[in-house]
Amino acid sequence: MKGLLQRVSQARVEVAGETVGAIGQGLMVLVAVEPEDTPASADKLLHKLLNYRVFSDQGGKMNLSLKDVEGGLLLVSQFTLAADTRSGLRPGFSTAATPALGEQLFEYLAGQARAGYGTVATGRFGADMQVHLVNDGPVTFMLQT
Repeated sequence: MKGLLQRVSQARVEVAGETVGAIGQGLMVLVAVEPEDTPASADKLLHKLLNYRVFSDQGGKMNLSLKDVEGGLLLVSQFTLAADTRSGLRPGFSTAATPALGEQLFEYLAGQARAGYGTVATGRFGADMQVHLVNDGPVTFMLQT
């Protein structure tokens, strides 16, 4: 499972002009599910997202986690992150999970996040989404489980 996290001052996801998820300060995470992923992969990614130290402390060092700053978490499904781009000029998607597995594990991740953490929002799986964000820093990391 892959998560491209971006530290944001604000972010929102729209579907057909309607905002379906929004946060203030926090993390906006594009999530890709791969064929070998399991609920344990999602649990590991969620642990990293909530505890990865990407927010600045008083000294300006990245020593604080999402939990520490009580920020929002916006999860957005993004199967294209799982693309095989090693050759040619067109991405291959055989490295992405099936839509059924992708949706199952994305919804599991979102459910676990909601159950164990305060402010959680999501996009809509499989929808054509417009993602708006203000990347704070910019700070962006690719996490893999």
